[in-house]
Amino acid sequence: MSLTATAHIIPSAIDDTTVTYPPVYDHLPTPLPLPFALKPVHSADTGIEALPDGRTRYWIRHDIVRGVSPAMIAWWFAHIEGTVEFAGRRYNRYRFWHPGDHVHGSVHKRRPDGTVGPGASLRLIEVLGRNPKFLVDTITHIERLDEGGYIHNPEMHGRTGFVRMEYRFEAVPTGTFYENSLIIGAAKPWYRLVKPLVARFGFTPEQGRAWLRHNVEEVGMFENFLPGLYRAETGRTC
Repeated sequence: MSLTATAHIIPSAIDDTTVTYPPVYDHLPTPLPLPFALKPVHSADTGIEALPDGRTRYWIRHDIVRGVSPAMIAWWFAHIEGTVEFAGRRYNRYRFWHPGDHVHGSVHKRRPDGTVGPGASLRLIEVLGRNPKFLVDTITHIERLDEGGYIHNPEMHGRTGFVRMEYRFEAVPTGTFYENSLIIGAAKPWYRLVKPLVARFGFTPEQGRAWLRHNVEEVGMFENFLPGLYRAETGRTC
């Protein structure tokens, strides 16, 4: 059953405690019972590379996100709050995006005009692969958000400069070509000295591989719900 034809956004002002999660992480909720199969890692091209400055880049070139336009994707990252109705139930929208790993997503700071874009920040909590060792509990700062791409900088231990996420979107006849990367480390000469500590205690290679799988799964989920949400909220189809 596809959500594309029937999904609609429930205004975020509606208080439904069954789908509202606190911004402070205290437990991993039960996976949402959704009928969608998550895309496997092998549906995308993925890799890990050492950059010349010592940083590590985990990258993904996804399978085409079918029926989803770059405009829909840019809109999504600016509207992660709220709920969605599916099969007679309301679900937290961010949790719906990845029914197993996501815990909480909200706007931490808006721009002066109330919108979400460069200069705003998001509050995100997720557990990659539902492995407690791979908890992501951060505030991330938006650098770019438009139909061509998305760049944001998550905090690590309260500081930016060690994690960077870069996305690129390109319209194709059947949807969107979507590629993204997670870059770990600081582009500073001293980083090579602390890199072994970061790889052991800050962000391990195992966590990086878990992120690759997680991201393939959540991007694949867009096909199941985003066109319907976008149409219901904006009145547009592309």
